Amino acid sequence: MKKILTALLLGTTLSMNAAVKIDKIEPGNWFAGMKDASLQLMVYGEGIKTADVTTDYPGVKIDSLVRLDSPNYLLVYMNLEGAQPGKMVLNFTQGKSKKKVEYELKAREMKGEDRKGFSNADVLYMLMPDRFASGRTDNDQIKGMQAYRNDRTEPSLRHGGDLEGIRQHLDYFKELGVTALWFTPVLENDSPDHGTQSTYHGYATTNYYRVDPRFGSNEEYRRLCDEAHEKGLKIVMDMIFNHSGFEHPWVKDMPSKDWFNTPEWLLPENQAKSVELNTMDGAAKVNDAYVQTSYKLTPVVDPYASKIDLHETVDGWFVPTMPDLNQRVKYVMDYLIQNSIWWIETVGIDGIRMDTYPYADADGMAHWMKRLHLEYPHFNTVGETWVTEPAYTAAWQKDSKLSAKNSYLPSVMDFAFYDRINQAKNEETDDWWKGFNRIYNSLVYDYLYPNPSSVMAFLDNHDTDRFLGKGKDSTALKQALALLLTINRIPQLYYGTEILMNGTKEVTDGHVRKDFPGGFPGDTKNAFTREGRTQAENAMFDWLSRLLHWRQGNEVITKGTQTQFIPYQGIYVIARQYQGKTVLTILNGKRSKNSLNPKRYQEVIGQHTQAKDVLTGKSFQLTAPVELQARQALILELK
Repeated sequence: MKKILTALLLGTTLSMNAAVKIDKIEPGNWFAGMKDASLQLMVYGEGIKTADVTTDYPGVKIDSLVRLDSPNYLLVYMNLEGAQPGKMVLNFTQGKSKKKVEYELKAREMKGEDRKGFSNADVLYMLMPDRFASGRTDNDQIKGMQAYRNDRTEPSLRHGGDLEGIRQHLDYFKELGVTALWFTPVLENDSPDHGTQSTYHGYATTNYYRVDPRFGSNEEYRRLCDEAHEKGLKIVMDMIFNHSGFEHPWVKDMPSKDWFNTPEWLLPENQAKSVELNTMDGAAKVNDAYVQTSYKLTPVVDPYASKIDLHETVDGWFVPTMPDLNQRVKYVMDYLIQNSIWWIETVGIDGIRMDTYPYADADGMAHWMKRLHLEYPHFNTVGETWVTEPAYTAAWQKDSKLSAKNSYLPSVMDFAFYDRINQAKNEETDDWWKGFNRIYNSLVYDYLYPNPSSVMAFLDNHDTDRFLGKGKDSTALKQALALLLTINRIPQLYYGTEILMNGTKEVTDGHVRKDFPGGFPGDTKNAFTREGRTQAENAMFDWLSRLLHWRQGNEVITKGTQTQFIPYQGIYVIARQYQGKTVLTILNGKRSKNSLNPKRYQEVIGQHTQAKDVLTGKSFQLTAPVELQARQALILELK
């Protein structure tokens, strides 16, 4: 018995004297002078939960230590009120063991008020880093990451695009005339391939503070942002607060039992019963502990919603490989909020696009928006709100009277416009409902939006069929673009539209996410150059480029009032007016020639007798009927 007691005492002594183990601290640094002086440090390390932490850095106070369920995490809450930039020393103590860790408070590069977000004066160009261009080949295979392969013959595997490839083509964006770049997430997605499926899309984050090394490094991301800014281009970062990737360290070792929604499936006994995940699209068979989202977003705003419907929407997992984060937990939300601020300060992004916005907890997301607005009053965030009814979308915009809760979200995505324009492209415009009547009947509900000019409209994106579908006919595309780029919206283009890239999701999403021609080693076609484009592609590029450059700085489009006319005899007209200037967008919704009578539009034409088409330079007399070709689009500046 004496020997046993001695051994137990010895083991206790060794445990007390064991070195303090710290694997990492997130965020790895912070910034002095923030308006909100609080800081949460998430400390990772075996047994770190029981550690005590002190510091004698001037102006820094440790408010509290939060010891979570797992023994391998410790949350340190600090108050930095009055702290100056510099390197503080954090003293970790466990029993008789001590460890000193240097932690840097950096100076902010500019005041938060000086950071300007994107607006309706911008045109966003949306692309996928893996599919746009490869600037390096030495990052195609990264040792130490989960098993994956680059195979450009497989539409749903990695293809090798990266941040350096984007940086090398910044002049292309300038030539085209867009002013902001939004690309799908660039953070680490260290998930293994499952057959011919991979996380090339970037929506399964496994490290919130690290750029995926297959895309590059944090430093390369910063360089890309800096050089984009030098060329007058903004960068919008795609973020995901709703879910993480299955290979995130939090999954194997949950910080707390409520860190994820429906976490029972992550318990070892339940995972052991699960069938191995063999797809990335949610088709894997899992046990009864798993809860799948219904993908139906209406229960979030439905005044009659059942508890089970709401639970499935906001607490269910997007797919089995993307665990659903619980934003109702303060510590989870603090982590995510700080992460977004860290990227703004560290690389200088100009905006955020938030994925799957209504799937997350509304209160938690509103708190995030308020915190961001406190630090950056002129910043902009757009949320993905995928419901095609204007009333639903409008309820999510900041200061909406349609919702009992204020989201504080400045911008929302206009899925109603996307839906209607993709129906209209296949129809003739009649006197009531079809064709451009669909757009008219959608825009009439702009009174629901607190700020219609902060709604992001688009024809297509990485989650939809391309506007051209399986064809290459630019006629309907030009009409849609003429409308998109002149109405009271923030317009977003999808990469390759300017060179007639097409594709549908009929077989796989990868077919609407094809490689940009000329962006990869070995490409036989280079669509970045005039010489590498076909005649039809150059015609489309030139047409769109003229329109985009004309739009830049054009206050009639960005500040002007908007008047729309009910489609009449197949013709849809929208007028924008500002400080005595008028622009008319005229769309012939018929597949035959047509004629517009200027007298019907006298209220916006006024005393003007001449107009010039900004796309062709052709002059028109407004004292006589304006003859229109089949499906013609005109954008007229009145003289």
